[in-house]
Amino acid sequence: MTRLVYFEFPSTGPFGEQAAAAYGDLAADISADEGLVWKVWTENPEAGTAGGVYLFEDAESAARYVAKHTERLAGFGITGITVKEFDVNRELSDTTHAQLRRR
Repeated sequence: MTRLVYFEFPSTGPFGEQAAAAYGDLAADISADEGLVWKVWTENPEAGTAGGVYLFEDAESAARYVAKHTERLAGFGITGITVKEFDVNRELSDTTHAQLRRR
């Protein structure tokens, strides 16, 4: 079953174009993770948070990534990480035009 994962954590930046420049290699690494369909990078400079929403092909791929990314964030000294996981209702999501497959 398709699995959605949400990460949020405290961040002082960089944000926007600076984040794109700083995290390009990380984005390339994440894009190669087995089972990843897509990631949306999130940031809220006013609230001092960043994170992402990920779609994985299955729960096993999601669990593997959650463990890997939580460890990576801790290695960066990031604490206060929120992780939420959800099963995806494909039928309803298809009706509302969700892109749930790799292109």
